[in-house]
Amino acid sequence: MNSQFGAARPDVVRAINQRWLLKFWKRQLGLHRIPLWQAVEAENLTRLSASLSFLDVSGGNGDARFMVRFHGATIAQVYGSPDCRGKYLDQIIPAANHPTALAPYHQAANSGHPIYTIHDVTDRAGRLINFERLLLPFSSDGEHVDRILASFEFICEDGAFDGNELMKSQTGAPALRLSATIEPHTLI
Repeated sequence: MNSQFGAARPDVVRAINQRWLLKFWKRQLGLHRIPLWQAVEAENLTRLSASLSFLDVSGGNGDARFMVRFHGATIAQVYGSPDCRGKYLDQIIPAANHPTALAPYHQAANSGHPIYTIHDVTDRAGRLINFERLLLPFSSDGEHVDRILASFEFICEDGAFDGNELMKSQTGAPALRLSATIEPHTLI
């Protein structure tokens, strides 16, 4: 396990929708090492779709790439990106940010465990926003990660914030507050 992603209990996840997704992921494990993607296709995630992204994982062993199959309206707004379906994350994310931005996706693909990160970002008015991301690995065969469901939450203690092109307006890499691997055996 990558030491950057220390083991954590599921209660580090703060957003209610992300906690629900984590429980959903655990319920789908069954006898498999990785939950089957078919469970996601069967579940009605419409109420969460604005903050979700679905990615295909190709390759592996550190060479994995992550192709966007879907990203919701909130994600499009904060990243200021048009429809990114069919593009790889390494094509969308600026090259200078690849090591830190792609590391959680690689960790989810390699470990087969949920990955949770919190980054601090600021909007154009200087308000602090916690960018919380939960990555849930899924599989078509129950053994190998070939899909990732990503959930994004943007939380500002001041309440409202300017989310338009929020991630493009950052002057540097977002400050990492927390980076954790959620151990499946700790999930209820």
